[in-house]
Amino acid sequence: MFGKNGFLLTFAILLTATYCYFFTDWFRVKTIQIIPGNRMVGTLMPDSQAAPITFSLDNDYRLTSIKVISLREAETNKVVIPKWHLVSSSNSVPTRGFLYGMPIAGMKNSTLKSAADDLQVGEPYRLLLEAGKTRGQVDFLPAPATPRR
Repeated sequence: MFGKNGFLLTFAILLTATYCYFFTDWFRVKTIQIIPGNRMVGTLMPDSQAAPITFSLDNDYRLTSIKVISLREAETNKVVIPKWHLVSSSNSVPTRGFLYGMPIAGMKNSTLKSAADDLQVGEPYRLLLEAGKTRGQVDFLPAPATPRR
């Protein structure tokens, strides 16, 4: 009698575990959804030809790392120096979006970069975000800026 009950209990536990693994988000790595957007009027950086780029996030995140790299450099080099790299000094402010190159409260420039580099129009880039264990990335292409009137 104990063998039959033990088998049924084990089968029920395995069935529940299989359901939880395949049909719920409990064991999946959470990702940050990022939407890049080109703001076509003016520039934020002096002598830049690229329009300002905004990044909108799907939720408020306490970001721990923001990095922008050139995809062309990543194809040819193993070690890529980021165009912009911010790290959280202690505890960043929850944010739902930001502009390329602008300071974010609670974050500072990494030791590799003191400020954001200009982006080249038409060259592909990748934004890499981290918020603790949650990560996200998106590829984007800077557009040319139209002069302000």
